[in-house]
Amino acid sequence: MGRTRVELRRSERIAVVALLLVASLLVAHPAAAAPAARCELPAAGEPFRTATPEQQDLDVTQLRRAVNQLSLRSRLSVRVFRNNCLVAQSALTPITDNVSNNLWSVTKSVTSLLTGIAIGDGKLSLDDPIGRYLPEGPSWGSPKHRALTVRQLLTQSSGLDQAILAEALTLGLDPSQPRQALAQPFVHEPGTTFQYSQLNISLLGFVVQRAVGEDLQEYAQRRLFGPIGIRDGSYFWLRDRSGLVYGYSNLFMKPKQLARLALLMSNGGTWRGTRVVPADYVKAVSQPSPTNGCYGFLFWTNRGTPCTGADIPSAQTVDHRMVPSAPVDTYEMNGTGGQLAIMVPSLGLTVVTTGYFGNIALNPQTLLGAGPSDEMQYTFFRSLLKAFRDVDVPDPGPFRGDRLQLDLNPMNFLSPKVLLRSLLASPSCNVLVCDGTIPTQGLIRNVQALPGLAAAG
Repeated sequence: MGRTRVELRRSERIAVVALLLVASLLVAHPAAAAPAARCELPAAGEPFRTATPEQQDLDVTQLRRAVNQLSLRSRLSVRVFRNNCLVAQSALTPITDNVSNNLWSVTKSVTSLLTGIAIGDGKLSLDDPIGRYLPEGPSWGSPKHRALTVRQLLTQSSGLDQAILAEALTLGLDPSQPRQALAQPFVHEPGTTFQYSQLNISLLGFVVQRAVGEDLQEYAQRRLFGPIGIRDGSYFWLRDRSGLVYGYSNLFMKPKQLARLALLMSNGGTWRGTRVVPADYVKAVSQPSPTNGCYGFLFWTNRGTPCTGADIPSAQTVDHRMVPSAPVDTYEMNGTGGQLAIMVPSLGLTVVTTGYFGNIALNPQTLLGAGPSDEMQYTFFRSLLKAFRDVDVPDPGPFRGDRLQLDLNPMNFLSPKVLLRSLLASPSCNVLVCDGTIPTQGLIRNVQALPGLAAAG
């Protein structure tokens, strides 16, 4: 009996040791935490799905701090999504959400998306010469103009003379944006130099319109806006006097509509199971172009260097990424003053903000939001990434700024030659007449569409 009791005690000791070993293994190798759940995208008329910051592995205090810091930078609205879930917004967002706002150069990114959709529809290709889609005639470009490719317009490397404000000053007087763009001479060989232009993007929009055989806004509503729940008549897109919408700016939408465009990109171009933008095009827009490491297909990107900004007051090139405090795969739609739709695929993060300016820096390019560096975004991401509990991001330190550039020559952005060529594009189409008539079609359509500024989104 004693012997049996000893054997039992020995068995018990073995069992205890085995349990302790298993427990130690479990402590050393804990089960992986379940990934945060993704929210469903909203149907037309539905609100965004929400989640608490904790449900998306975010520290609520630090997230609130980051959003509040950004809100103080003249922001009319701020929204932060993770995995399609709205996790934070600024106090002003519910107040300004139904107020239409000019998206400015975010419109360029919309024109890019329409180009990608048309490519997916088999209507045109990246390396097509644009002359294939232009009308014939003396005011429709020289052979060299017509040999420009869709890709060169998408990457802002046409080589045509440009001056940002001079191109935009004719707003309301423009007789035909594509012909005004084609009236500009070459100052660089196509495909060799990045120059941020306005009218070139309207030329691209016209090419897409001709390729699909449909008014560009109507095509946008049918193939882009409608599928993601943006109702026809709930926004306003300004047209020139000939009736073409401005491809480079002047698309007025509400912040919640801009957020839908951002979430579309964050979901790889699909919406509620429907493919809207081709997947390969979604990947392509954020790839650095050969002439600018921070610019893809009318989207700004954090993937490359060197970075060149817009020519106001002068173009500046720096040898660092656009937002060094943000992940490398960050890319965005960016409009004047800080209309931003920012996508960070690696973090499932989407940030959407509207407002006017907010950068704090001595450099004129940074102050105006036209340079390759963005102090406001740098500071925001430095704060925001501290809220991520499932990602360990080293603190990049405060914004250091770039070498001061004091080239303030107004000829960089307000060239009278560019302005005159826009107003007097050709004898057959100029500020007075176009093709023998005074163009008013666009003016009429603008008046008819104005209720979209006040319509529900």
